[in-house]
Formats: sequence, C-alpha cells, structure tokens
Amino acid sequence: MPLPVSRMREESKVAAITLPATTRLAATLARHGIHYGWLVVAVTFLTLLASAAMRSMPGVLIQPLEAEFGWSRASITFAVSINLLLFGLSGPLVGRWMDRSGPRVVVLTSVTLMALGALGTTLMTQLWQLDLFWGLIVGAGAGGVAMVLVASVVNRWFLERRGLVTGLLGTATSAGQIIFVPLVMWLSVNAGWRVGVLAGVALLALVVLPLVLLFFRDEPQQVGLRPYGEAREPGARAAQAALRAEAMPMRQVVRTPDFWWLAGGFFVCGYTTNGLIGTHFIAHATEHGIPEVTAASIYGLMGGVNILGTIASGMLCDRVPSRRVLLASYYAFRGLSLLLLPFIQDTAMLTIFSILYGLNWFATAPANQLLTADLFGRRSVGQVYGWVFFAHQVGSALAASFGGLAHDWFGNYQWAFLSAGLAGLAAAGFSLQVREGQRRVPQPALA
Repeated sequence: MPLPVSRMREESKVAAITLPATTRLAATLARHGIHYGWLVVAVTFLTLLASAAMRSMPGVLIQPLEAEFGWSRASITFAVSINLLLFGLSGPLVGRWMDRSGPRVVVLTSVTLMALGALGTTLMTQLWQLDLFWGLIVGAGAGGVAMVLVASVVNRWFLERRGLVTGLLGTATSAGQIIFVPLVMWLSVNAGWRVGVLAGVALLALVVLPLVLLFFRDEPQQVGLRPYGEAREPGARAAQAALRAEAMPMRQVVRTPDFWWLAGGFFVCGYTTNGLIGTHFIAHATEHGIPEVTAASIYGLMGGVNILGTIASGMLCDRVPSRRVLLASYYAFRGLSLLLLPFIQDTAMLTIFSILYGLNWFATAPANQLLTADLFGRRSVGQVYGWVFFAHQVGSALAASFGGLAHDWFGNYQWAFLSAGLAGLAAAGFSLQVREGQRRVPQPALA
C-alpha cells in the first residue's frame, strides 16, 4: 500500500537531516563535475605540507641550537637521525594500520603527536630532551603523514590519474620547503628559533586538525561515491574490483627480488635527499660565506623547482610505458649532480645546482609508489610501500648522522656528498633490475 504523501514528505525531511554533511557536500560537488576525492586530495596536501614544514626545520635550527646550548653538530644531528629512523620505522606499522582501519584515524593521531612533540622542544634545556621531543615524538607522528598516506589515499580514491595525483601530493613537501624554511630562518634570525617552531605547531593544531576532522574520509563509499575513474561497464568494473582486491602478505613480498631492488633504491633516495641535503645543505652553504637567509632561500628554491619536477614525474608515469627506466634515469641524474656539489662554493653556482637538483628531488616517489602498487597489489600497498619507505628513512638517518660525523672529522661535507653521488648511480642500476609488467600473484596459504 502506498504511503500517504504527508508521511513521505516527513521521511524525506528526516533523511535530509540525518544525511552526513560530507555526503551532501559530495553531492553538491558532483553536480559541478567535481569528485569528492579531489577535496580529500586537497586536505591531504595541506596535511603533508604542514608535516613537511615541521620536518624541514632541523636544517634551519642546527646553528641556533649550537649557539644557544653549545651542543656539537653530531649530537644535534643524532636527534635528527632518530627522527628520520622512527619516521621510517613507523611507515610499515601505519601502513598496516591504514590498510585495516583507514587513514583518517592515523592522520589525526600523527598530527597530534607532531604538534605536542614540537611544542615540547620549545621548552627543552637538555640534549636528551631534543632526542625525546624531536627525535621520538615528532618522528613517530611524522611517520603517519608521509608517502605511505599518499599511497593509501591515491589507491583508495582513484583508479585513473594515479600518477598525476601522486605527483601533486608529492609537491606538498616542496611547498613546505618554499614557504616555511625561509620563514623559519627569518624568524630564527629576528625573533628566535622558538617562534618558528610555534608557527608550525599553530598550523598543525589550528588548521590541519579541524580540516581532517571535517572533510577527510577513508573511502568513496563513505560519501556515497565510487572511486574516481571506475568503469561504467559491468565487466570492466569487475576487473577493476578484482585488481583492488589483490593483496599479498609481507612474507611473500620479501621473497621477491623486486621488493629488495625497490627498497634498495629508496634507501639511496633517502640517503641523498632528506638525510644529507635536507639536514646539511644550509649549514654547508653558510660555511662557504653565503648569508643564512640567502642559503635558506636557495633551499626553498630547490623545493619550488621540485614542484614542477614531481608533477612532471607523475604525469610521465601515467604516459611512459617503462616506469623502471624513468626511476633509473632519476637516480642517475641525482648521482651526477651530487658528485659536482663539493666543488660548488659560490651563490650563483649553488643556485644553479638547486634548480637542477630540485627537479629531481621527489621525482622518484611517484614511479616507486606506482611500481609497488602494480607489482604487489593496491590493497596491500600501504603495508608494502611502508616497508619500502622504511628503507628510505634508514638511508636518511644514516646520511644525517654520517654528514655530521664527516663534518666533525674532516671539517667539511665533501666526502659525504661524494658518497651520495656514487650511491645515486648504484640506485640507477638497482631500478633497472625490477621485472616490470610481471604482476606478483598472492599464493594461497598452506592448509
């Protein structure tokens, strides 16, 4: 029996009231031809930007901490190494957590930890407190807001344009450098380093956390949508669903040589970027007579150019048939540029280096992430890429400590930069060993 019109109207009003705000927003965006996934990408971008701003601060703070507390450079960079290592070690754990519970709860927890840890550093008086607040707490929080998050968001929300979206999100790190490294350096020189750290805390607590709470969602289904680019034909849609359903346990992943070639290359990636250049570039520049704010601006320029390089890398990954060849070319170019860095000592040449190196800084991430997803299945990409990223952060931690020790031993960074250049060439060879196009099929568990 059909319902009375009045009752139908009442039920529609109740449905409108109980409909989640994000679902209504998703419908509104869809009417304008915008998939809600792009809003998730925007919130993720801002979250990554704020995290990158926080993680890039040690390169600016080394010399102010030396001046205020009298700590050695090796002691300060030891805390940075703890941060980088824990940043990577938490990758597999948060990747598995994201695969099971979704990225939203991980992001909320991670942002809170970073804000609290950074706030603690402004109150420290002892070296062990730097290790605790910056090394352990900020490092643990940063692990949940890294490329593992990008892998989870991209492969949950997008079936098409994954390379482009990966590249766009990868530029958040560069944008953080452009905006915050020169700003924190200026604040450090004019108002004290604590003011710069507090600016990063405010961004995390007052901007990022509310946006994640209001707009970030784990799956398209939570806002009544399908992933961007899902096929309309039943047969093609079933094939896409089967691809997303593939998952490979880590015990099978670690038995494949491709995992170790990817992880080995990403170890070198971390050694040659965050660990060495990200930690020691500004100190290296100032020791050659370049003013502190100028050095920080050159570092920021490196990040600005990296935006173009990372987006271009993502677009190439969507178009070039062989991603392993792309990855090898990125590593080779980086290695050659780092072999030249020890012989560059003036502002003009250092600026040219920053442009060339910046084009390549984050270009490896889209190719590496998409190769991981294609080889081992998108459902398990969070955990698998988490371990690949762990290798990246082991390289970062090693380079941060080795750079500080090499400077204390030899009085400069020459040997550290040369070792990174040779490692980049080795990583190019690792990438060419990947057996691209041979998808790994999960093996059934033995009874």
